[in-house]
Amino acid sequence: MARMTMIQALRSAMDVMLERDPNVVIFGEDVGYFGGVFRCTEGLQAKYGASRVFDAPISEGGLVGVAVGMGAYGLRPIVEVQFADYFYPASDQIVSEAARLRYRSAGDFTAPVTIRMPCGGGIYGGQTHSQSPEALFTHVCGIRTVMPSTPYDAKGLLIAAVECDDPVIFLEPKRLYNGPFDGHADRPVVPWSKHPASEVPEGHYTVPLESAAVLRAGRDVTVLAYGTMVFVAEAAVLECGVDAEIVDLRSLWPLDLAAIVESVKKTRRCVVVHEATRTSGFGAELAALVQEHCFYHLEAPIERVTGWDTPYPHALEWAYFPGPQRVAAALRRVMED
Repeated sequence: MARMTMIQALRSAMDVMLERDPNVVIFGEDVGYFGGVFRCTEGLQAKYGASRVFDAPISEGGLVGVAVGMGAYGLRPIVEVQFADYFYPASDQIVSEAARLRYRSAGDFTAPVTIRMPCGGGIYGGQTHSQSPEALFTHVCGIRTVMPSTPYDAKGLLIAAVECDDPVIFLEPKRLYNGPFDGHADRPVVPWSKHPASEVPEGHYTVPLESAAVLRAGRDVTVLAYGTMVFVAEAAVLECGVDAEIVDLRSLWPLDLAAIVESVKKTRRCVVVHEATRTSGFGAELAALVQEHCFYHLEAPIERVTGWDTPYPHALEWAYFPGPQRVAAALRRVMED
């Protein structure tokens, strides 16, 4: 089985769908000839032509608006927003059009649109290239929100997203594109080729949407994480010695609530980890759900480890980034209660 980076796995997923379904098209800023700012679409225009993979103007609202119209007429567009930070001009098209089309037409029309967005920090991108806006999407009824953490999941989830009749926000943690980053910026980057989750089948397969995965089994505490924070949590667990179970959510909304409840009822403690800002972050929803469904099983308050309530600072990148030390401290606190 081939070993791939996340970039290669995403490209493979799009290659599979372009070949498999003539209704699939890809467009965005620099995704055609240039192959995208992170090269995720490199070579696809040369293979499938400029009518299937093409560049578009710098207009995120225009990108998504055109994609909604394409979807209504039977196409399955994959739109790349160059950085998740740039989606805001498209927010009306995402919320008022893509998310509502199936409901306002009583099912006569759908918007099977996949919107790819690199997200998160850890690459010294500053406040306008490092945001994690997933909570803004999970709040909107009618769209799905997905964030893979491995090449295997990235390909399987992206294929499932393209085949889904609902619009899907597909968030890609850019710090994971080339390796499973554990939060230690002072250490050499570990390539995906040395990680088992880099083994990716060449052809078509899917990872079901709404499905979480247990990255590490444990008995003392459940860690709920997604994206880059999955590997940060893993590093924290290994360094602090707590026998934690790490649940990689993968699909943020709809959510695999059953997997969360099963894990927390077993461990009786819970730590939620995400890179986005704390206030009204998706971790607040996760904590509320655990409280609602596992209250009589909990032996300690739920802990949250998140980014701070401030724009992502360029000069203080690693003070903002929720690293292994902060996660380990939270694990120790819940074990002391």
